[in-house]
Amino acid sequence: MTTNANTRMDDSLIALRRILRATELYARDLAHAVGLTPAQLRVLQIVDERESVTPKALANQMGVSQATVSALVDKLVLRGLVERVPSREDRRQTNVTVTQAGHRRLENAPDALQQRYVRKFLEMADWEQAQLVATLERVADMLDAKGLDASPVLTTGEIQGNRKAY
Repeated sequence: MTTNANTRMDDSLIALRRILRATELYARDLAHAVGLTPAQLRVLQIVDERESVTPKALANQMGVSQATVSALVDKLVLRGLVERVPSREDRRQTNVTVTQAGHRRLENAPDALQQRYVRKFLEMADWEQAQLVATLERVADMLDAKGLDASPVLTTGEIQGNRKAY
């Protein structure tokens, strides 16, 4: 390998590490500020935006399984930030709604890392967006991560958080 290739390789690893550190620091700051994980905050935001949403719709929008959404909603219910209510249209369905405490928590939450990213991404020209997406997908392939469960929430670790080790 040439010196230029080594330098570029190191630069790429440094950039990846910066991205990982930014997500770790954001998650820590979010937990300190409002006591939520990035995924829990995103659920709260989606429910707030839609006023009432089914767990299935939440799972579809977040790109995760219904089991993952159920675990996230359970934690938010325990904290009194959302509640499950029977659907008015279909008694077999349950909807998730934000409580007053949930609204207050959202008001105090810092700007989500992915929202900062989205604002900057949308400022880019179409060709830059396409190039960035292709490059990030290539990086995911290089890390054998293409098939991993993921959602548009910038966080590290499992989306559900606190998983039990077996």
